[in-house]
Amino acid sequence: MTPSDDAHLTETLVDSQTLCEGSFLKARRDTVRLPDGRQAAREYIVHPGAVVIIPLLDDGRVLLERQFRYPVGRVMTEFPAGKLDPGEDPLACARRELLEETGYTAGQWAYAGAMHLAIAYSTEIIHIFFARGLVAGEARLDHDEFLEVRSATPQELAEACRAGRVTDAKTLTCTLWLQNVLAGQWPLDWQSHDESARP
Repeated sequence: MTPSDDAHLTETLVDSQTLCEGSFLKARRDTVRLPDGRQAAREYIVHPGAVVIIPLLDDGRVLLERQFRYPVGRVMTEFPAGKLDPGEDPLACARRELLEETGYTAGQWAYAGAMHLAIAYSTEIIHIFFARGLVAGEARLDHDEFLEVRSATPQELAEACRAGRVTDAKTLTCTLWLQNVLAGQWPLDWQSHDESARP
């Protein structure tokens, strides 16, 4: 797939209206001009962006979390993740979230890429990181955060995805990344980071 002139597909903004503005998310309704000149409405969520981390333990297992997700009303199994603070560098966010949620720090990090989670109705972009050289420590959960940290082999995780026990979209995508990285198909550029320099 190569870039091309997408003018015949592009919608252009005519007007924008804020429907709701919360502390975390905003809802907007835009009027757009379609490629054929007609107008249409587009309602969507403005999201600050996020990171997800694939933490690789020395024994070949990966770290996962289980936590209750209120919108779907169930406990979900997923990779550690969290939203970006305003102006925050994605790697800094990944290091912070891994420490806060699991207590682990990592000696090496690799940026895998980005994914758009819900392109029909959200601006959310999630940056995917791998972490290795993990060192256990104490988690620093927020006062309203309750989760369990678990580990699994890549095979166990893949089977849980296949069986429908893992349905979180970012974790499904990261499992695909994990399989291809472990198979040597998708190489990573690992970088060392001094965790002792953290504030």
